Amino acid sequence: MRLLLIDDDTELCSLLAEFLKNEGIAVESAHEGRHGLDRALHGGFNLVILDVMLPGLDGFEILRRLRKESRVPVLMLTARADDVDRIVGLELGADDYLPKPFNPRELVARVRAILRRYEPRASTAARVEVNGVVLDPATRQVTVDGQAVDLTTFEFDILDILMRAAGRVLSRDDLMENLYNRKATAFDRSIDMHISHIRRKLETHRPFIKTIRSVGYQFLQSPHDEVPE
Repeated sequence: MRLLLIDDDTELCSLLAEFLKNEGIAVESAHEGRHGLDRALHGGFNLVILDVMLPGLDGFEILRRLRKESRVPVLMLTARADDVDRIVGLELGADDYLPKPFNPRELVARVRAILRRYEPRASTAARVEVNGVVLDPATRQVTVDGQAVDLTTFEFDILDILMRAAGRVLSRDDLMENLYNRKATAFDRSIDMHISHIRRKLETHRPFIKTIRSVGYQFLQSPHDEVPE
């Protein structure tokens, strides 16, 4: 496993590289935005850890440019008190975020959780069709009323969970534990933002996912079900 760490804190990079080495993860560091973007695009890494505050290009601009050419998983490092950073990062295509300061063991756990979603695997799950949406785990393809929809790995997995539980309400904790192996915190917006992206891609003609306020989400079983709140 090869990981790129883009952060201008050289001491933090050295400490994390040593810690991750003991976990069997090889780390390359970049301390400036433009160099980090170049390495992320051409270095063949399994995952990128990207700080928001960087010289040259900031983390948001790096992520914006990276997502135009690459689907490499990205874990953003954000300021603990700045919820805006987390929301913007997820909107731009980050897979998850971790506020500073953090425990290195939590970093490793989140890295492994993200990478599990990207591991190529033969699926034994059956194709599922609900409300005009067809999801095929074997090909990782989704269509809506016969039209193909391009989803990220995380978006596909979230939709898979929701569709197989169509008609039932799934809490954010249910989704977080399945995807990230952790419960949702009061300020955790990652599931909400990924579902927002799914809605934007699927719901061009009608709603499919209902928000149950303060509880979770429900995939609608038919076009005649109650529209989302």
